[in-house]
Amino acid sequence: MVYAIVILLLAAVFYVFFIFPTQWLKVVRVKQPLGIGAKVIQISDIHIENLRVPAGRIRKLIEREKPDYIFISGDFTQKEHMLPRIERYLARALVPGIPAYAVYGNHDYRLDSEGIKKLSAVIRNAGAELLLNRSVKLDGFQLVGIDDFGTRHSKVGEAFRNVDSSLPVIVLTHDPNVIDAIDREYDYLMAGHFHGMQFYIPFLFRFIDKGAVAKRGIVQGLHRERGRLIYISAGMGQTDPNARLFIRSEITIHEL
Repeated sequence: MVYAIVILLLAAVFYVFFIFPTQWLKVVRVKQPLGIGAKVIQISDIHIENLRVPAGRIRKLIEREKPDYIFISGDFTQKEHMLPRIERYLARALVPGIPAYAVYGNHDYRLDSEGIKKLSAVIRNAGAELLLNRSVKLDGFQLVGIDDFGTRHSKVGEAFRNVDSSLPVIVLTHDPNVIDAIDREYDYLMAGHFHGMQFYIPFLFRFIDKGAVAKRGIVQGLHRERGRLIYISAGMGQTDPNARLFIRSEITIHEL
């Protein structure tokens, strides 16, 4: 009997500290007066194979907030057999009529070339437009999509090729480490990738190599680097193990 109680207590502690943070979605609001007058919902690091946030929760948030845009900063899935699941998730979560833009993350590029083609089709069918090293002019600003830096797919010069410097520039990317390679002006950058460390242990990324930006302690939230504003989402899903410690799953609302 005592052993059973101990096991139940340990299971409860494990759930509260490691599983519950993956289910208890944190909605972060960031207000930055860029003069654009746009509300953007950022979804990052879905990792559909390790996701415990239901699509209906995202759908209700989008319908309530009525954003002007939805930006998805990469890492949909790394497994081809999960493509039907990500297709269903995006269909349930995204709201038709709200423009959505996306980039790939490093885990997406673990798919083979055929898998990447299928993922591209899934994203397009969900109503989102992929911005892979290219820009698009939107209402009062320009959105620059830079492909994943960690897998060497980013081409900064190509992404900025048609950018009009007279308009505010927002960059959407996955890996924040790309900021050290951007030699062009921009006003705001959104990324993900680090999961807020996933297991939030101080100085962890000084010992685990996640790139120069992470080593500087920049792993989540709003920062000013090289005079430019960057925001790093803690993301919604997880890489293995499918757990978090002292950091909740996140979706971000940017008022710009």
